[in-house]
Amino acid sequence: MRTVYLGTSEFAAAVLRALADSPHRPRLVITRPDRPRGRGRRLASPPVARAARDLGLELTQPASVNEDQARHGIAAARPEVLCVCAFGALIREPLLTDHEILNVHPSLLPRWRGAAPVERAIMAGDAHTGVSIMRLVAALDAGPTCLTRAEPIAPDDTYGTLAGRLQGLGGELLVQALDAMAAGELRFAAQDESAVTYAEKITPEDRLLNGSGSAAALGRLVRALAPHIGAAVALPGGERLGVLEAVAREPADGDPAPGELSLTGRVPVLGASPGALALTVVQPAGRRPMAGDAYLRGWRG
Repeated sequence: MRTVYLGTSEFAAAVLRALADSPHRPRLVITRPDRPRGRGRRLASPPVARAARDLGLELTQPASVNEDQARHGIAAARPEVLCVCAFGALIREPLLTDHEILNVHPSLLPRWRGAAPVERAIMAGDAHTGVSIMRLVAALDAGPTCLTRAEPIAPDDTYGTLAGRLQGLGGELLVQALDAMAAGELRFAAQDESAVTYAEKITPEDRLLNGSGSAAALGRLVRALAPHIGAAVALPGGERLGVLEAVAREPADGDPAPGELSLTGRVPVLGASPGALALTVVQPAGRRPMAGDAYLRGWRG
């Protein structure tokens, strides 16, 4: 089928590569404009832009995909279907009704509609998640689904490990959906509105390990945000220490109080309710990740 692809993130770039390697190779790729990144604030292209260039695909980066020039560019590609994955901007009328649009969403809809479905599934302690292919509509991730497939969440999964499997699954399912659409065999089913949950965007407050939950819940938070965002703990004096790996443990004599950070042991330990969280890999502000014991040696020195 003739396709146009819209996406931005690393996840979307992996799905694009699968699509480009199929009979439905995109005629046009649309992503967000380059933005300043990192400490130097240099302009950097989104992952999808880099992937499109590597694949030799026509690429455009409009300020808004809903503006006239962008819509005319899409129409000029004469797509039979638009494919969307982690684009990061709203698609509005008349684009929504000008084209059939399939969206790749990394959850088992209607669970975890919204911006951070992979992170929220890990944080909630879900036993599994998955990928859904749905028809894009105006309401957030509310369109009917045509294909879904589940993926177990392992006890040691991080965002990085789980998203890596889901992006492979997303590419497979998108190609299957397009194959079925080309054969006239694609069928959609409405979502169960009574089962909807929302995966809100991760905020700076969401990142903070404050000891208000159990050690197990805090450990899930660390895994859900590693390695792309990173959890953090407040240090004496107000600075934040990034936390990339941690081990939850049962309550023990001598544990710090919930929310209190102990810097007297082999690694930093955060008190929880119940239990404690040993911070095994941390990242001080402006520095590279390091083992928790190495951080404490430097801190004491």
